[in-house]
Amino acid sequence: MIAIILAGGGGTRLWPVSRRGNPKQVEAIIGRDSLLQATYARLRRGFGVRDIYVATASAQRRRIAAQLPGLPSGNLIVEPCRRDTAAAIGHALLQVSRRHPKETFVIINSDAYIRDVEEYLRVIRLAGSMAEAKPDHTMLIGLRPTYPETGYGYIKTGRLIKRLPSGRGRKADFVFVVDRFVEKPDLETAKEYLASGGYLWNPTLVVGRVDHFLALFAGHLPKHAAIFARMAKAFGRPNERRAVQALFRRLPSVSIDYGILEKAEKMLVLPADFGWADVGNWRTVKDILSRSPEENIIKGLHVGIDSSGNLIYSFSGKLVATAGVCNMIIIETGDAVLVCPRERAQDVKKIVAALEKERRLKKYL
Repeated sequence: MIAIILAGGGGTRLWPVSRRGNPKQVEAIIGRDSLLQATYARLRRGFGVRDIYVATASAQRRRIAAQLPGLPSGNLIVEPCRRDTAAAIGHALLQVSRRHPKETFVIINSDAYIRDVEEYLRVIRLAGSMAEAKPDHTMLIGLRPTYPETGYGYIKTGRLIKRLPSGRGRKADFVFVVDRFVEKPDLETAKEYLASGGYLWNPTLVVGRVDHFLALFAGHLPKHAAIFARMAKAFGRPNERRAVQALFRRLPSVSIDYGILEKAEKMLVLPADFGWADVGNWRTVKDILSRSPEENIIKGLHVGIDSSGNLIYSFSGKLVATAGVCNMIIIETGDAVLVCPRERAQDVKKIVAALEKERRLKKYL
């Protein structure tokens, strides 16, 4: 089985640490290792080093190679520019197909937190076994929601098609037909989803066979398929690198969810629970690291008086002092300071959008 780590995203909601030239996946947001290093180490507990690939943008190539010295150079798949996840996944699978056209794969985002790694790897292998048994289907791993989250997309489960026997100390596994995908809901709708029991969080953990999934582009993203076909013809030729880069730049920007997953037939989902969280904003970082809502999470130097429930990161070495400050996010880097209430963490991306509109402030992106 092949694991493909997507490591080309931007992470605007983790500004000012995550920047265009220094995205969140290469930063130590949680713990001492970067998010990418943690993801790679997690997969190495269940995959051989030659079975792990990393797809990233050319601007991050050197940084990622330095962070993952054990990754074979041929397993680093480089994109000349960002064209969203459909292009990234299709290009990665096309490169993998040169050696493993009928291999089973799993797509892994580089910015997730996993609490139970053994269960995580077990579920991936189980989904892989299902994909091998049904090579004309695509498997998704859906996560049983534990609270009414409004920041995630959902999968509505359809009819049950398989019950897998339970092992020692764990419940049975079930495989369902995917009924439909649901966009990020409002709070009341999310509460209804949680109460119904028929909806799963969608972490875009995709499992399938390389040749089958590449064939889905022809039916749902024909422009991508045509460009991938031209890329394949360039393989092995003297101008391969230049030709592939030029063709990649012509790919439309479309997400894999919208471009293929929400439209394709023969989609199955395996519900799971292994303590997953998308490290997408500073509030999530606080929630992952906290033992209680009142606990302060500190990185760097801090002195606090009557301060609780805060996430305070100082990356430049400056002392951060607080008095009477509660439930806030304070992130300090060498050239910027972010201060916002914990419940407004999603709005950090609006700050980045505002910076993009101001020419004199673009140096902070």
